[in-house]
Amino acid sequence: MKSAPTPQTTAASTGRPDDSKANRALASLSRGRDRMAQVVNTWLRRIPAWPLYVIGVLPPAWLLWAGFSGRLGFDPVKAMEHQMGEWGLWLLIAGLCVTPLRRYIGINLLRYRRALGLLTFFYIFCHLLIWLILDVQILSLIWEDILRRPYITVGMGAFALMTPLAITSNNLSIRKMGRNWRRLHKLVYGAALLGALHYILLAKGFQLPPFIYMGVIIALLLLRLPKVAKRRSH
Repeated sequence: MKSAPTPQTTAASTGRPDDSKANRALASLSRGRDRMAQVVNTWLRRIPAWPLYVIGVLPPAWLLWAGFSGRLGFDPVKAMEHQMGEWGLWLLIAGLCVTPLRRYIGINLLRYRRALGLLTFFYIFCHLLIWLILDVQILSLIWEDILRRPYITVGMGAFALMTPLAITSNNLSIRKMGRNWRRLHKLVYGAALLGALHYILLAKGFQLPPFIYMGVIIALLLLRLPKVAKRRSH
């Protein structure tokens, strides 16, 4: 008596596994992701970019008030300096998330990327001003710190890379520079890596958060590689 074929024998006879359920599950997940992205993008179209600038000014204003009113502990200058730098790093990472979110999930935040970039520069500039005006204060010591302390040298390098990006973050520069504008703004990748390295070198002893920031930044940069490889193959 001939036995009925089992799923295993059927798969073996056809030469391929029965993966229709897995394919249907993946297709269902993809459709769900696309629907979610469509809903989110529809909602985002109603929100202009300018409120980000208003909201972005509030944390530094609060931090300055807290520092000068004695609410930041025994060393308010260091507290303000550190917090502004870390907030700037958060915003820098948020800006790097825009492309992966659009490419892999379908959520389009491009209209907010300029605001995120300019706010990042504003926060890092405030971080620098606090160090210059409230912390060091003496010009000769400033240059000495830049030249002799690696974490300050690296931090100044990150700020130097960000400065032309902030200056050219406008429609006029985009029109005048053409393709060179996009090439110039790839400096943000180097600025992000230097910013995370600045944090690592600044930390006393081994501290996990700076390495987490570096890992997140490297991961976000690696997410751009498949597109580069595909472009080069054509």
